[in-house]
Amino acid sequence: MELKLTEVTKAFRDINAVESVSMTLESGVYGLLGVNGAGKTTLMRILCTLLKPTAGTVTWDGQDIFALGGEYRRFLGYLPQDFGYYPDFTVWDYLNYISAIKGLRPAAAKQRAEALLEQVGLEKVRGKKMKKLSGGMKRRAGIAQAMLNDPRVLILDEPTAGLDPKERIRFRNLLSELAKDRIVLLSTHIVSDVEYIANEIMLMKDGRIVLSGTSEDLIAAMPERVWNCAASPEQVGAYLKNHKVANVKMLRQGAQLRIVSAQPPTEDAVEEMPTLEDVFLYHFGEKAGGEDVSL
Repeated sequence: MELKLTEVTKAFRDINAVESVSMTLESGVYGLLGVNGAGKTTLMRILCTLLKPTAGTVTWDGQDIFALGGEYRRFLGYLPQDFGYYPDFTVWDYLNYISAIKGLRPAAAKQRAEALLEQVGLEKVRGKKMKKLSGGMKRRAGIAQAMLNDPRVLILDEPTAGLDPKERIRFRNLLSELAKDRIVLLSTHIVSDVEYIANEIMLMKDGRIVLSGTSEDLIAAMPERVWNCAASPEQVGAYLKNHKVANVKMLRQGAQLRIVSAQPPTEDAVEEMPTLEDVFLYHFGEKAGGEDVSL
């Protein structure tokens, strides 16, 4: 089981949304981490055969996915950032409808839907209309529909967008459970989504993979250091303007800042151990968490 990208590029007019991306995915969880507009969604759509690359190849076990067509899509499960559903369908009706679209036999579809409802924790709301579900429940229903055909490749685009912390944790645990004997690739701009569950994290910036490895690998490769220093309230604005500030904590006597910098920002700055969030800040700076550009 191998999904391989070789020098994949996708151009829209004179802009390369994806540029010379190469990677090899085998069984496990992979995190595609980057700010909105980095090219993550475009890459996901290529892997789902919704977009053809301008250059490069994508192969499944050595065969071009676009030549395989429907045969490849039989192995594929996909949850886009905004997935469509009929709001007046119940959860049960929705899953059976998607099963029919995917060509599952009715008896097998019902058996699969029953198992998935239990797995994603929606068995108690199976008769509830989709429009009445919370954001987290809708995402779980989205995962269930992506898993109906028991895919070998599960692709999830910003799957935790809009979820509260409790649902985000539940979702991560579910993904870890689903990753057995399949490839799970999820894109996100939220570090915690991939920090603890991804076997490999790929930082994507301006259409390119700029760094990849485990969370520990990425932290170890951090070229700058992390500092904790004190500042007066009046100084905070200058620090935000002139440094990469990971965190500002306002205190009664002033402020405590966490800064990513090659040199100590103040004489009394204390060096801290870097985290994956610090790595993210170093590579993406103040653009982190910016507006969605939908590339």
